[in-house]
Amino acid sequence: MESYLLALGILDSSTRLAVPLLCACLAGLYSERAGVVDIGLEGKMLGAAFASATTALATGSAMLGLMAGILVSLVLALVHGFACITQRGNQIVTGIAINVLVAGLTALLGHVWYNQGGRTPSLEGDARFNEITLPLADTLGAIPILGPFYAEVISGHALPVYLAFLAVPLTWYLLYRTRWGLRIRAVGENPAAVDTAGISVPRLRYSAVLACGLLCGIGGTYMAVAQAASFLPHMTAGKGFIALAALIFAKWRPVGALWACLLFGLLDATAIRLQGVTLPGIGEVPVQAIQALPYLLTVILLAGFVGRAIPPKASGIPYVKER
Repeated sequence: MESYLLALGILDSSTRLAVPLLCACLAGLYSERAGVVDIGLEGKMLGAAFASATTALATGSAMLGLMAGILVSLVLALVHGFACITQRGNQIVTGIAINVLVAGLTALLGHVWYNQGGRTPSLEGDARFNEITLPLADTLGAIPILGPFYAEVISGHALPVYLAFLAVPLTWYLLYRTRWGLRIRAVGENPAAVDTAGISVPRLRYSAVLACGLLCGIGGTYMAVAQAASFLPHMTAGKGFIALAALIFAKWRPVGALWACLLFGLLDATAIRLQGVTLPGIGEVPVQAIQALPYLLTVILLAGFVGRAIPPKASGIPYVKER
């Protein structure tokens, strides 16, 4: 039973750590399915994290922080869309520019406003998202096996966690069971055919980019207003790029994205558990090696276990309307 509770603890940590990855992965899924490559997931999440933390700190409301984070992420998504869709700019360069701009700007503003090395003061009370206890969690917790799983792994998370996991079936339904989803998938494969049918390619791509911004806003807000309860410079720490790797690993499918992000969350949680552990014949593993483990395994998984992952045919290609 003790080993089972330890496993539940690791699963609980994996779930929490997977949330930013899942939000960014689903965000990239919408964007790339519509033919727009988004390297700027990292920047959108970081901008949302800063906006949500500063707003929640000023207003004392986590919900207002969430709305501010989503708003800033949507603005950055529109900037990316304007550069890539309207102006037909290079999508990779635009995404990198957003990452660099947001990383520098948030650190600068944080230092000027709070004089704490770029970070914000800690969020307390209603200014942060607290854990939600689901119905009957305390009662069912006494039931062997399933009770602790429900009480420890499923219950007891902040609101953005449940929003992120609800986004998976919602994304599947929108992409595969609605007319909008059919058009989004079509515009990522053959935008000329969509245009011939009298449907606006830029409008569809903008809608997908905005969906991307919405999810990045939720992911960034979770990191600052729930997980860390403050903003830290560069707190995304490459999660946007790992999310892109998870998207390739999932082969651009929402359910696959869920399992891929949970796997990367498990790797991250395991790496945290291994810090300070002494291995026979090796000794204590350096912290730096443990922290690099998720990124190293990301490369290994992509290199050897993904197989043939084929992106949407029009992904990364600006559409020029034929006259």
